[in-house]
Amino acid sequence: MINPVVVQHMRSKLEGKHFLKLADFTKAELMDLIRYTIQLKNMQKMGEPHPLLKGKTLAMIFEKSSTRTRVSFETGMYQLGGQALFLNKNDLQIGNGETIADTAKVLSRYVDGIMIRTYEHAIVEELAVNASIPIINGLTDDFHPCQVLADLVTIYEKKESFDDLKLAFVGDGNNMAQSLLMGCAIMGIDCTIASPDNSQVKQEIFSQVLEKAAVSGAKVEQTNDPVEAVANADIIYTDVWASMGWNGDLEERKKGFMKYQVNDALVTGAKDDYVFLHCLPAHREEEVASSIIDGDHSVVFDQAENRLHAQKAILASLL
Repeated sequence: MINPVVVQHMRSKLEGKHFLKLADFTKAELMDLIRYTIQLKNMQKMGEPHPLLKGKTLAMIFEKSSTRTRVSFETGMYQLGGQALFLNKNDLQIGNGETIADTAKVLSRYVDGIMIRTYEHAIVEELAVNASIPIINGLTDDFHPCQVLADLVTIYEKKESFDDLKLAFVGDGNNMAQSLLMGCAIMGIDCTIASPDNSQVKQEIFSQVLEKAAVSGAKVEQTNDPVEAVANADIIYTDVWASMGWNGDLEERKKGFMKYQVNDALVTGAKDDYVFLHCLPAHREEEVASSIIDGDHSVVFDQAENRLHAQKAILASLL
């Protein structure tokens, strides 16, 4: 059975709080969520029921489509004894002129929490200001905190500690890169992002990352050189070169990113026991060679599975 002391500890700290971006959490809070994730994962593997959210309902608003986010949240609520309502933009009155504030206030009367996957991060923040229930950021153009919690769980499982680790992210300085930098900075993991000049993380967010790194002692930096980034890395991470909603000349973008492909030549600079991560979906032979993502160092499907368990830890803690 689940340890009631751990459950109470998590709820006393996080119940009623929003999950909008990792910068809102301390290292201790994230470590609690990581351990809680692993505990819930072990319970699920052993077939131990844990209906911690019996009678609770989660509204899931999707303005961007997703496989992993929808299935992990919906399945997670079911395993926790609650239920989830899938709402795309056509199911809501937001697209017909109703304000975000009014939507937040109405849904707060019907459900126990809202997960939203949308474009502008300001939408998530406005929901949180006006809702009387927890809001969970399932992805915005700036942040992807649920994914990075699952990533941290995966790293902790594979490396058994966050001490003396270096993570290299190679590719577009997108929402994934920005949340990953923040997660590493908070947890004390050295992190180097290798991106083209016009695709680096936002300066405002990088400044916030540096503030967190100053507390944890992590070394975080940006470079244009993927070889430099990957040197002595314990973890190599990449993502698609053109995120959902990106408009432009895709072929031209591919040409500009080709030197940022994670392939057999690039990973020779990493440590012998490095692990490869990708938040998926992946475009093989673009941002990553098939030999890498399908190779012995890849843990991308363990990582994808951990989305379910990390989502459950967030839900059970906040709701």
